Amino acid sequence: MIDDWVVFLLLFLAPVLSSIPIVLAYKSKEWTEKLPYLSVFGIFVSVLMSLYIFFTFPKELPASQFAYPWIPELGINIVLITDYLARYMGVVTAVIAFFIAIYGLDYMKGDYRPSWYWFFFNLFTASMLLVVYSDNLFLLFVGWEGLGAASWGLIGHWFRDDDDIAYVGKAGRKVGPLELSWPPSFGGWRAISTIRFGDVPMFFAIAAIWVLSPTLNISEIDWGSLFLGIGAAGTIILMLCFLTGLFTKSAQVPFSEWLMTAMTGPTTVSALLHSATMVAAGAFVFLKVTWYIQPWKPEMHAIPGLEIVFIVVLFVGLISGLYGALAGTGMLERKVLLAASTMSSIGLMFGAAAASYWIGEPLLVEIAGEKISVALLVAFWYMAVHAFAKASLFLVAGHLIHATHSRFCCGGFEFAKRMKTPFIVTIIATTFLVGIPPLTAYWVKSMMDEVHLHLFHHATETGDIHLAIPIALLIITSLVYSAILAKFLSLNFIKGEKPEHEHLEGGGLMKVGYVLMASVLFVLTYHIFVLEETEGFIHAGGEMLSLGVGVAIFIVYIAAIFKPRITSLSKLGTFFNDRMYLPFLNDYIVPKTGFFISRIVQNYGNRGIDGFFNTRVIPGLFGIISRGIRAIQTGYLKSYVKIVLGLVMVFLIMASLWGLGL
Repeated sequence: MIDDWVVFLLLFLAPVLSSIPIVLAYKSKEWTEKLPYLSVFGIFVSVLMSLYIFFTFPKELPASQFAYPWIPELGINIVLITDYLARYMGVVTAVIAFFIAIYGLDYMKGDYRPSWYWFFFNLFTASMLLVVYSDNLFLLFVGWEGLGAASWGLIGHWFRDDDDIAYVGKAGRKVGPLELSWPPSFGGWRAISTIRFGDVPMFFAIAAIWVLSPTLNISEIDWGSLFLGIGAAGTIILMLCFLTGLFTKSAQVPFSEWLMTAMTGPTTVSALLHSATMVAAGAFVFLKVTWYIQPWKPEMHAIPGLEIVFIVVLFVGLISGLYGALAGTGMLERKVLLAASTMSSIGLMFGAAAASYWIGEPLLVEIAGEKISVALLVAFWYMAVHAFAKASLFLVAGHLIHATHSRFCCGGFEFAKRMKTPFIVTIIATTFLVGIPPLTAYWVKSMMDEVHLHLFHHATETGDIHLAIPIALLIITSLVYSAILAKFLSLNFIKGEKPEHEHLEGGGLMKVGYVLMASVLFVLTYHIFVLEETEGFIHAGGEMLSLGVGVAIFIVYIAAIFKPRITSLSKLGTFFNDRMYLPFLNDYIVPKTGFFISRIVQNYGNRGIDGFFNTRVIPGLFGIISRGIRAIQTGYLKSYVKIVLGLVMVFLIMASLWGLGL
């Protein structure tokens, strides 16, 4: 048996330490061409450790918790956990990072700064693993910030902005005062600035929990007592501050724009960002916290304000899901289209997880001795299926960009015949993800339909009419989502324009990367059928609603393949491609507002402070006091005696009044 802490140290440190040599050798082209294999090996060590944890570590509390003193005086310790979510997500994260790293050996060959790329890529992986296995909120936040720093380094990797193929948008195109074209350097800045906007309130929320709770360990916090102690307003403020960090990291409306411009980074970064790290981190942390809040319990429904929090998450998630799907219908850039679909999927994960507040008996599943709402299980398994399918599609997109030297969808059936492997992988990844029966995502989305149908029944029974809306949003989003992934397939391999350039040679390791990725979808299907906790997914797949939605998704998918673009709706498509003008909020309204406030602060705030302390009020006050003191300094004893006698009289009068009780 390997010592537990050795396993964790290898899990987190192997990727980072294995990338140090290439950083030190950054001036030697010979070594920077060889050392990426060492960086990939470091991630492979993490894969082995995650599998070791999955098969040998306990999953029941408290045995699954591993603690090491860090700052015990402040109640801050290194506390890791190997519960159900961590065990599965750890393997998902490490395996996906490893497959993408294999792909990256080909894709990033000849890059002008490989040392920078491999260090931040491995840091990205290690940071997400720390988020996954952390039970302590402060330790989780360390990994959280590592994700932010690495995302900045990777999204803006091609900082020279010297190649249009790395841009997002069309150069020179403007809508009003806004130019809809963004370079890599801007993409990196936008990502870190947007994420930082959410990280600050999230940090304050963690600090508040640290003050209000005897522990920062997610699995040990008495969430019910914590919420009751701070009341309805306190619960709403605390949780919304915490959720702001999750929404920004997962690019939910209105914080979604950074995800689109993040496509300026290398495709390997986009694949990792959208599947197992960063964007998935927000949804995963919400799952993790909700798993231990257990909002479906009757006693939690007596806590004022908690239902409002879950309503907010439910609708932010579903609205983001629909927004992302609609935006994708008008997009022609390969990676940006996939980015919009990722935003949509993450929104559905938030929505499903939030539904757990209302989904209790009879839809509870026993896991590690605990009764867990099936809504959380649905959200997690959809996250796993989405991770491998979307990573496959991004890796295919990267190969197509290399082959055609274009970031826009192009390629007909003749092109597909010469690119058989990516063509087949795209068919597998899209059909397995959209919810076509009887493929992988169908069973998960069938249970998702069942969860939202229960919300509808709850609405009819209680009169909470707002809970009747989610099922409609889910079905509409699912249909549109099917159309945009079919569009991706069609415009790249079937109905697309002939590429201007074709460079089909090479790419062997690229193919290995996305073939391995897509093959895991078959493994996930097997697990859904054999695991006890997912048994309900199979039953849900046989329900009339799920079958009807599944058939409708298939019809839309086939229709979109044969008709990926509708000329009569081109203006609407352009509107969706422009993300319904949401970039104006990020690129125009917010900056203009910020500069306006800064001018007010500069012109009035700073001048007022300067006038108060340096030039007018305080100096004037000191001048008055100084003149008063000089006025009584006459040099005559008679004057000083009068002053002393006056002060004595004032003191005696005040003492007399005090003694009389006046």
